[in-house]
Parts: sequence; C-alpha cells; structure tokens
Amino acid sequence: MLRHLYRCALRLHPPGFRKRFGAEMLSIFDQSKEKRASLRLLLDVAMSLSRQWLLRSEFWGETPAAPAPQPALDGVPSFCTIDSFHPSPAAFVPGLVLSLAIFSLTGIAIKHSWIHVLRIRIPEAQLETPQWIPETTAAPQVGLSGSGQESPALASSESTAALVSPPTAETPKESQSASNPQNPQRRAQSLSNSAKQSATAIAESKTQPETTAVSSTVSGSPAAVSAHNWKLDAAEQQLVIDGAIQNLQKYYVDPSAAQRIAAVLLAHKEHSDYSAITDRQVFANLLTRQIDAAGRDKYIVVVNTTSAVPDRPALPFSQEVARYRKQMAESNCTFEKVQILPHNIGYLKFNSFPDVSVCGEVAAAAMKKLNGTDAIIFDLRDNLGGNARMVAFLATYLFDQPTHLNDFYNRGDNNRFESWTLAPVPGNRLTDKPAFVLTSASTFSAAEAFAYDLKMLKRVTLVGETTSGRGHMGAPHSIDDHFMIRIPGILVTNPISKTNWEGKGVEPDVKVNAVDALATAEKLALSSLQKK
Repeated sequence: MLRHLYRCALRLHPPGFRKRFGAEMLSIFDQSKEKRASLRLLLDVAMSLSRQWLLRSEFWGETPAAPAPQPALDGVPSFCTIDSFHPSPAAFVPGLVLSLAIFSLTGIAIKHSWIHVLRIRIPEAQLETPQWIPETTAAPQVGLSGSGQESPALASSESTAALVSPPTAETPKESQSASNPQNPQRRAQSLSNSAKQSATAIAESKTQPETTAVSSTVSGSPAAVSAHNWKLDAAEQQLVIDGAIQNLQKYYVDPSAAQRIAAVLLAHKEHSDYSAITDRQVFANLLTRQIDAAGRDKYIVVVNTTSAVPDRPALPFSQEVARYRKQMAESNCTFEKVQILPHNIGYLKFNSFPDVSVCGEVAAAAMKKLNGTDAIIFDLRDNLGGNARMVAFLATYLFDQPTHLNDFYNRGDNNRFESWTLAPVPGNRLTDKPAFVLTSASTFSAAEAFAYDLKMLKRVTLVGETTSGRGHMGAPHSIDDHFMIRIPGILVTNPISKTNWEGKGVEPDVKVNAVDALATAEKLALSSLQKK
C-alpha cells in the first residue's frame, strides 16, 4: 500500500524530475525494510513534490537539462534535497498567493503592453537535444562514395540527416577479416584502424528522426535568401522527381517498394498535382508525405537545403576526429553510471554506443569493474544508438566464444558483411551470469540491435517498453543544389530470426513502464540468483 502511495506521489513530480531521478528514488524505497523508514520516505517525497513544483522551475520542461559530465566511471549517483533550508509554514500561503499574483500581473502586462500593441513578434527559443557526436561544420554532404565508404564530411553530417548507424560501412576485405571468428587478431586490427575510416569513426545523432522534411538554416542577412532560392519551376520539379526515383531504385533496401513509390510520384506528376507549387520547402514536404504513404517508410525524407553554398568549409578529417575524441572525453564516452547494487548485481547505464577506437578503454574499464558481480543489468532506456563495433565489443563479455550477431547488406554497393563478437576476454567471468537489458520507447538504432541480438540468442532478459523501431542504416543523396533525399540503404538481418526490428521495435520479455524497469530487473535478478 505504501509503495503505491509513493509511486503516485512520484508520478506527480515534473516530467524532467521523474526522468532523471524517478528510478533511483523508487529503488531507494524498495530497499527500505522497516515500515518506519518507508513512512519517512513517503513524507520526503510529499515534501519533494511541493518543492519541485514551487521552487525547482528547471524541471518543468518535458526534456531535462543534460547532466554534467562525470569525471570518473565510479561516481555515486545522487539527487538534490534541501536539508539546511526549512521554510516557515506561516510563509507558505502568503508566498503562494504572492507568486500567483505576480504571475497573473505579468501575463496581463504582456498581453496589453507595447509588444502587443505594436505587434512585435518575439521568436520562441528552440531547445536542442544535447548531442555527443561532433557537430557538422558544413552543409549536408551527398551520398556514398563508389567504394561503399562514406566521405569524411558525410561522417560528420549524419546528425543533420538523422542517419542510423547500427552497422558501419566497411570494404569487403575489412568486413571479412573483422567478422571471421577464427581470426580475432585481424578483427582487432580492423577495430584499431577505425579511427582512420570516416564512416565508422562517428556514431549517429541522438536527435530523433523527423517524419517531415527539414530545411537547413541560411546564415547572413535577409537578403541572402533571394527569390531564386525559394522559387520553384516545373523544370526543377521534374529534375527532383527523377532524381528521387533514381536514388530510390539504386539505394533503397526494398526494390519493390522503390518501384511502387516511383509509380506514385509519376502519377502525381502526370495529374499536374505539383503545378501550383512554387515553394521548395512545401514541395519537399509534399514529396515526403507521398513517399511515406506509398512506401510506408517514414525514414525516407526529401530535404530542401535552401542553400547551394556551404556557410563554412569542412574541417580536415583529423580535426573532426580530434573534436570527437575531446567530446567523448568530456562526456566519459556517455557511460553515465557503473554501480554494484545490493545482492552483488552489476548495473551499467550508458547513453550511446561510441566508436571502439576512441572509447574502448572506457567500456573495458566499466565491464572490468562489474566482472565480479553475480548478475548484470544494462540500462539502455536513454541510449540512442551509435556504432556496431561497440555493440559487438560489449556483447563479447556475455559469451565464451565468438558469436554471430547480425548480417548487413548495402544495396547501393551490393556488399554484404557480418557482425560477430570478438575473441573471449581473458579473465572475464560474466559469460554465464544472468543478464538483463532495460529498454524504453526512446531506445534507438544500435541500442535496439544490442537488445534484439542478445534476445534472439536467449542470452538476456529484456525488461521495459517496446523500442522505437529503427533498424536500417540511411544516408543522404544529392539531387541538385537545393534538394537531397535521405534513404535507408543498408538492410540489417538477424541470422536467427531472418528479419529485424525495423518499424515494429524490439518487444521486451517483461513489459513494464520504463520508470519501473530497474526495480523489476533487480527483483528478477535476485530471483534468478536465489534459484541458483
């Protein structure tokens, strides 16, 4: 009964507060053994509820502020409480009345002020999701090179195009040596060279994919956006339609769907459905919707770049790698928590799968700290994907021999390659320990690959919510100076299920709300250890 009241009070907290501290607070309550301690925690959460809504305005938004980078792996998680300040009960009601009065007067002043009278528009602040990959320094680049590897500039522009990268594009020879379970030395050498490969050094963006076209920002004065930049004529419409069809037929993972989309676009063109459109952004949005309706793939996006000339030149690739390394060092490679929970249960929370050549030592140190635990929990509830090599690297700790994880097919280059775990880690003791993976609706891309592959191999128990459903790798392809199209071009296939999680997500073994996933996994781990 007390736990239900505690959870109810916790759910009344602001969304940002729940996302950051909800799981930890519920775990602390579950660990309290005495009824007196539970009552004190219930009182604390009630006081916290009033404080957060009245005093902690930074948690009012749906998206919490990014936590400060942790200087070390073994930092102790905590949440803020007010111990030294005890407001007088007599001041509470006057303070509440005064706050409401000030808020009401401010609203009236804004409504009837000179801002309203003069009809001056104040632009809304655009809150951006913090990104852990290097920011792009150029306009979106185009396509894949003829060899099947992406250009250095494209590696840094994946965040602009919202690319997926569970797999990493390799040449056939590198792929064969890296995936051969009988040749771990060559595979390790391939991993060490990944910093020199532009397509595999950078993981995907944390930004969620958009279902409509996104235009890039044009810098400079208003005169920089000339009428020519926005005026669209019939000749360019035909060029864009033909270019989109050609790219879809060459790169899209589903050839039959590409043909179906092509027929729909040509039919719209023949019926003069585009004749009245002169705005490029409107045209890009319309094409995106029509493609989605015909192909049922929201990740095919026609993009209006609005600028034919990059605002800034691309940095040399060595500088991009240096920036990426610096950002990974500042964020501890996005490894947020490494803990040993009660009953010797290991807990690892990390929010991406960074490049192994940059963050392999950090990942290895985290796994080494948990090597002596009797069970392990991987928290991927806030993990938005990254590099397939890190997926294989971390999965290696759960197996005593190289294990086949996934097959990738790049349709544009007609290239197939495989993903395997590495050779067994010397001294590793986690291969036979119970393992659990926490998921949410925000678990994305390579994080989904980690969960799906281990589920198919029956090596882990998934706890939480169905994942987002992003399973194909995509890339942008140029059409002309003002348009490009982002196309999922690499098909991922699990060797056991012969399919993947694209569009439907990864179903957990134990379905619970994401906020309750950690407590549920702890109970399952404890039950498993007691059975042993």
